[in-house]
Amino acid sequence: MNTLIIVSASIIVDLFVGDPKAIPHPVVGFGKAIAWFERLFRKESVSPPLQKMLGVSLVIFLLLLALGLTFVTLWLASHVHPLAESVVSVWLISTTIAAKGLKEAAMQVYGALASGDLEEARLRVGYIVGRDTDSLSEQEVSRAAVETVAENIVDAVVSPIFYALVGGVYGAILYRAVNTLDSMVGYKNEKYRYFGWASARLDDVLNFVPARICGFLLWLVALASRTLSANGAWKAMRRDASKHPSPNSGIPEAAIAGALGIQLGGENRYGGIVSVRARMGEAHRNIVIEDIPRTTRILYKTVVFVLGIFLLLLNLMWWRSL
Repeated sequence: MNTLIIVSASIIVDLFVGDPKAIPHPVVGFGKAIAWFERLFRKESVSPPLQKMLGVSLVIFLLLLALGLTFVTLWLASHVHPLAESVVSVWLISTTIAAKGLKEAAMQVYGALASGDLEEARLRVGYIVGRDTDSLSEQEVSRAAVETVAENIVDAVVSPIFYALVGGVYGAILYRAVNTLDSMVGYKNEKYRYFGWASARLDDVLNFVPARICGFLLWLVALASRTLSANGAWKAMRRDASKHPSPNSGIPEAAIAGALGIQLGGENRYGGIVSVRARMGEAHRNIVIEDIPRTTRILYKTVVFVLGIFLLLLNLMWWRSL
């Protein structure tokens, strides 16, 4: 019951507070630690097997660092006041959830498009996607924003909440550490193919169950909405999710595409190299800029749905304890 209270409080903190820039964020620290390790140990000249070993060492290094710093932080808080440990736990878990930040980043792209500033929209979407954005059309910018919000419903919401329930603060922080590793070195290009192998594979493993929970949640959200197609979401997930190069990202992307009646995927460019992603959903209509706020509303409805389940469970537990 205590874990459920702390996780519920963390969700609420993220929804209303997000990640204030004035307060140090664990992900920023993870990023600096990864960059330090890479500068010190990764060399272009070493053999692929040795690069893989260094990549495994990076994972172990970051997880031990995250575990140790979390333990020390909670230990210090517990010696200040018993309530302080709970408050710090809520805050730490909230930093692993990024619903508010994800929505704000996507809506900045939408705001630029709505004002007719395509160059600014390309710049803004470039902050949240890995593809080349300098020549994207309005429709392609909209697609990029929708795809990254859809994919990150798993990474930024469902997975951290899932691991917070399973392992408390430590579970959420360790998940976020792995996810940060994947976002920084988990690429399948020449630079990181071997060095980032362990990070990418571990991220895939950790997201496997949450991604499927997310797909079910998105279907429920669509089912409860008059403007979304639950049938379309379910059909797209069953038909298209497995076509995605990621074993997990295709599920939320297909669900969003089917729910909105649009088609995601297609041609992207990474460092000038064309990559054709499998198409998710059916193009019942063209993607428009309004699909960005529609997707962020699905994101928030999913978070509120999860929070509602938790609050209902807490209420039932409270009544049973009387």
